[in-house]
Amino acid sequence: MILPGSTIGVFGSGQLGRMFAIEARKMGYRVHTFSPEGDTPTGQVADFETTADYDDLDAVRKFAKGVDVVTFEFENVPSAATDAAAEFVAVRPHGEILHITQNRLREKAYLSSNCFPVAPFRHITTCENLDTGVAELGFPCVLKTAGFGYDGKGQAKVGSAGDLGAAFESMGGRESILEAFVDFAKEVSVVCARGVDGSFAHYGVIENEHQNHILDVSFSPANMSEKLAAEATDIARSLAEKLDYVGTLCVEFFVTRDDRLLINELAPRPHNSGHLTFDACVTSQFEQQVRAICGLPLGSTEFHKSVAMANLLGDLWANGEPNWSAALAMPAVKLHLYGKTDPRPGRKMGHLTTTAATPQEAARIAREARSSLGSAR
Repeated sequence: MILPGSTIGVFGSGQLGRMFAIEARKMGYRVHTFSPEGDTPTGQVADFETTADYDDLDAVRKFAKGVDVVTFEFENVPSAATDAAAEFVAVRPHGEILHITQNRLREKAYLSSNCFPVAPFRHITTCENLDTGVAELGFPCVLKTAGFGYDGKGQAKVGSAGDLGAAFESMGGRESILEAFVDFAKEVSVVCARGVDGSFAHYGVIENEHQNHILDVSFSPANMSEKLAAEATDIARSLAEKLDYVGTLCVEFFVTRDDRLLINELAPRPHNSGHLTFDACVTSQFEQQVRAICGLPLGSTEFHKSVAMANLLGDLWANGEPNWSAALAMPAVKLHLYGKTDPRPGRKMGHLTTTAATPQEAARIAREARSSLGSAR
């Protein structure tokens, strides 16, 4: 057991690490973040910030020697770095899980081989592979880079034979995965946690709405049958056990129009859709990550009320500083900003959460509050 007063090391330094560090410090832990950038969202609230490349293994080893456990807020950390850290300290979740989840092909192959539900897919390396894959899966389908894609980056929809050439070229010669197109009714996620002792906790099913492939609004509980919700959480539990997972995990699903669940992807860390747990639950997904990796008992995942979250992208700054007072004039609205100084279009700068009697009402208030940010001050 790693007790309060110990130092937790975090690979990555974005907003997930920032919220993790806030919860860890509330519990009496010190936090040391490691990433190639300085003055980061995590570094601004951590006790220590190391700025070095992940392939600087001497820096990684020095970092690992100074902490009591290592975790992640960002999964695209090279295996060599996680292996180097593991020479000196426990890495949770373990590096093999990151190796699986940072590559779409490895992830889909792992899920499929272990009988978890996924859309049909094919491994693509050449134009000929692509032609064969499309012949087998049919139109439409989606071509994605195998590695380092997020928020819709690194993927192209293939609607007809005329799209094949451009789609293949857009991959830039990188290893790719072709997936059958899923005509889904909605997207949902299960944020859960598993402890060192195998204990398991989950936050039910969260419903997610996207704009331009970026998460826009999440609310909980999701609008779905109890039977399907139970199936989603059972899948998440089985997957956490199969992976021997320790920490917070998010399993993202498509819900098909005939009420089947297909796993879209895994996030081996706290997740954007779980930000709403920060203000609505007894134990947030970030505190749960602290508890899990430190070998403490997992906390209650009870919701105080229905809740919704609306992401704040850099586009909101196009006409100057948003009108924070207008949004915060709504008593149930909570503001979270990530400490980023460059509000580029599409960049996640923060989020709003609100609680209400129903998830639909919470989502309405969150959208209204976000809309008010552009009003005159």
